Amino acid sequence: MTRFPPHKALDAVIVGSGPNGLAAAVHLAQNGLKVLVLEAAAEMGGGLRSAQLTLPGFIHDPCATVHALAVNSPFLSTLPLSDYGLRWLYAPYSVAHPLDDGRAVTVSRSIKETAAGLESDAAAYHRLISPLARSARQILTDFLGPLPLPPRHWGAALRFAPLALLPAEHLAKLAFRTPPARALFGGMAAHAILPLHFAGTAAFGLVLHMLAHTSGFPLAEGGSAQLAHALGQHLRHLGGEIRTGWQVNALDELPPARLTLLDLTPREVLRISGGRLPDHYRRSLSRYRYGPGVFKVDWVLDAPIPWKAETVRRALTVHLGGTLEEICQAEGAVWQGKNPATPFLILVQPTLFDPRRAPTGKHIAWAYCHVPHASPQDYLTAIEDQIERFAPGFRQRILARHTFSALQMQAYNPNYVGGDINSGAQTLTQLFTRPVFSLNPYRTPLRGVFLCSASTPPGGGVHGMAGYHAARAALKELAARTRG
Repeated sequence: MTRFPPHKALDAVIVGSGPNGLAAAVHLAQNGLKVLVLEAAAEMGGGLRSAQLTLPGFIHDPCATVHALAVNSPFLSTLPLSDYGLRWLYAPYSVAHPLDDGRAVTVSRSIKETAAGLESDAAAYHRLISPLARSARQILTDFLGPLPLPPRHWGAALRFAPLALLPAEHLAKLAFRTPPARALFGGMAAHAILPLHFAGTAAFGLVLHMLAHTSGFPLAEGGSAQLAHALGQHLRHLGGEIRTGWQVNALDELPPARLTLLDLTPREVLRISGGRLPDHYRRSLSRYRYGPGVFKVDWVLDAPIPWKAETVRRALTVHLGGTLEEICQAEGAVWQGKNPATPFLILVQPTLFDPRRAPTGKHIAWAYCHVPHASPQDYLTAIEDQIERFAPGFRQRILARHTFSALQMQAYNPNYVGGDINSGAQTLTQLFTRPVFSLNPYRTPLRGVFLCSASTPPGGGVHGMAGYHAARAALKELAARTRG
C-alpha cells in the first residue's frame, strides 16, 4: 500500500493529471478547496505530454497536438494560461485534404476563402457552416457537457441539433454535390472514430468546421506539454499540489479527503474500487463500450513533406483518405474489426509553424490511422504508402521514426483502452450516457467519489469540460453536506 506523508486539511484528491483531472483540480481550487492531484506517470499531463521519442532535440507529442477545443473551451479559455508562458501558434490553413488529381481543398479561418475553394459547392458550404460559426459559443456551452435539458440557447440548439443527429455520410451527400466538398466534410467527421453511416457522426464534422472558422486550429509553442504545465502552474498558484510517480491500486490507498475525483476510464475505476461499488453500478461500468484504437507514427524528416499540392504545406492538419466513399469504407471496416484496404490518416506537421520542436532545418510530423480495438498489427507500411500517394518521395526524407501500436498506446496511457484515444466509443447512445445512464453521470454511488475523465460527457478531446462539470457536481454535493 502506498504511504502518503501527512497532509493537513485536504479537501479533494484527484487521481490522474490529464486535461480533465487538471481542469477539475483548478475549478475546485478556484472555490477555495485544498486540492491534491496524484499522477502515476513520471510526468503530469496524460495526453498532454511531450517527449523526445526519436532523436535528441526533436520534441514530439505522443498524443494530442492540435487544440481547437482547448482555445474554445468554455472553461479552459477563461484561465490566464498565457501568464505561465503558454503561447498558441496558428497555420494559414487549419486543415488540408489532398485529392488524387494533385489539388487539395483547404480550410482557413475565412469561410469565404474556404468556400471559394469548393467551387460549385461554395454557396452550400456558406449555408451549412456560417450559421453555426456565428453561434459557436452558445453551441459549445450547451453541448460540451451532460445532455442539455433544456438547452440554454434554444436558437443555436435548433440550428445545430437536427444536422448533428444525421450520419455524416448522409449530410455530406445532402449538402454537397461535388466529390471534393464531400471528401472534406467526411475527413472532418472521421475524427469521431466511428462509421460515418452512424447517426450523430455529422456532429463531429460540423463542430470541427465551426471551430476552424471561430479560432482556427492552434498548437502550443514548444509542445503540448506546455498546456499541461500552464494548467499545473495555475493550480499551484491557487494553492493546489501535484505529485507524480504515485500509482494508485485501490481507493483505500488514497489520503483522507472530503472529495475524490477520478480522471480514469471505467476499466481503471473497476480495477481500483475493489468491492466498494454496488453490483448494479459495477455491471453498468463493465458494459461500457470502447471504440477502435489508433496506430501512430512519429517521424523525423530532413525537409518538409513533399506534397503534390503546394497549399498543403501551409496546413497544420492534413486528412489523407481520398474520397468520401474511401473514408466511409475505411472507418466502417475498422469498426467491424477488419483492416481497411486503404486507411484514413490524420497527419500533423507541427514544425512548419513551430520551429522550436526540431533543430534548425529539420522537421517532425506524425500521423495515425484508426485500427480495430486492441489491434497488435503494424500499420507502418500502409500509413507511409498512403502519404506517398499524395506526397511522392516522402520516405526519402525520413531520418527516424517511432511507432505506437494500439496496445502500446494503451500501455502509454491506461485510459486509452485498446488504443481508444476517446476513452470510449462516442456513439450517439453513449455520448451523453457515458459511462452509465444517469442525470448526473459524474457521481458514483460512493459518497464523495466522482468520475471526471473523458469517459464522462462530453467525451474525448482536450477541452477540460468533463473535469469542470465533475468538479461542479462535487461542489454541489459538498455544499449540500455542509448545509446538512
